[in-house]
Amino acid sequence: MRIIAFDFDGTLSDSEMTVLLGKKNGTADEMADITERAMNDEMSYAESLRSRARLLEGLEEELAEEAYGEVELRPGAADLIQRLRDYGHHVAIFTGGFERGVERALEKEGVEVDDIVSNRLPVKGGRLTGDVEGSLIEGTKDTALENHAAEHDVPMDRTVAVGDGANDLPMLEVAGLSVGFVPKDAVRPACDAVVASMDRLGKLFESHGILDADE
Repeated sequence: MRIIAFDFDGTLSDSEMTVLLGKKNGTADEMADITERAMNDEMSYAESLRSRARLLEGLEEELAEEAYGEVELRPGAADLIQRLRDYGHHVAIFTGGFERGVERALEKEGVEVDDIVSNRLPVKGGRLTGDVEGSLIEGTKDTALENHAAEHDVPMDRTVAVGDGANDLPMLEVAGLSVGFVPKDAVRPACDAVVASMDRLGKLFESHGILDADE
């Protein structure tokens, strides 16, 4: 068994959750600008996430749920996740994004993962509070990966990390195999391999013996 850790926004999904939420209250452009700056390592991820959450203060919970329902997996992502799990690997999603959006996207495709480590936008009185909660605000994905490896007694050289942005750098730097999915320039040097589609990622996994080519 290996542990395969995926980032979500920009990797498993080409939806940007905070932008979809921002479209519900007219802050989508501001969301996209903050997100881009964070992914290029121009501002801390924690700072960017709190800034985006504040822009959503007062958004009705019903509208937030609509936005979560618009989150989709990339073509081929669900099939690849299922192949990995059928092969016996532990598949986890580590995202600074929001659990509800990840869950809705997986439900839509009828696929499950073993673990989701993510953040949440709390609700009070039927509206988003403007706060954000979760272990991946100040916490980093290398710690999440190391904890999962220890919990499942998997050595770090049998871990795989797949991501695209600056907040993925910590897990890409410690994983046994680090894969950039159309990575930002700041991320590319930390990657052992770079792919641009789920099909190519599957073939990369086959070349490393993580999946069988004849499945």
